[in-house]
Amino acid sequence: MITFGYRNRLNGPLRAAVAIAIGIVMVASKANALELAVRVIAALLVASGLVSFIYGYIKRQDGAMSLMGFNAVVDLVLGALIFIFPGVVSNLIIYIVGFALLIFGLFQIITLISAIRVLGGGLGAFIMPVLVTLAGGFLLARPAFIGEAIGVVAGISLIVYGVSEFLSSWKMRKAMDESDQVDEQ
Repeated sequence: MITFGYRNRLNGPLRAAVAIAIGIVMVASKANALELAVRVIAALLVASGLVSFIYGYIKRQDGAMSLMGFNAVVDLVLGALIFIFPGVVSNLIIYIVGFALLIFGLFQIITLISAIRVLGGGLGAFIMPVLVTLAGGFLLARPAFIGEAIGVVAGISLIVYGVSEFLSSWKMRKAMDESDQVDEQ
């Protein structure tokens, strides 16, 4: 069964929460949605860098500091640069969001196929991941089509992805638990 990205119980729900939060920010602040979303992403990178540094420091006896320290520096520098220059990144954000939605939607479809093999189920589980994948493709193919509303469309797409990720995480966790029970017998 394909479980990449779902082995840790927090990965899927964390991805979902971040996507929903960024989506809400983009929908709520229509005028400067892209720039605000870029700043939120920058803040998340800085937070990730700080967590990596702290984790690396705590686990330094295990040799984790070199890798985690490098990861922390990269995250902190990127986060700071993106926060300082959000305009440059906001011009690219639609393509980044479109690409991410396309990849994450496809990833959800693949993992749900794996989960359905274990649990069974119908095509209804694929509705949201397919919508997310289509939204990602649309954002990549026609970013100027919607004009100023693109931030709202991208935000709604992120919210749909987040909800879909919560549901996929739950389904994957259930499938993995059932698969583990079968393996134990």
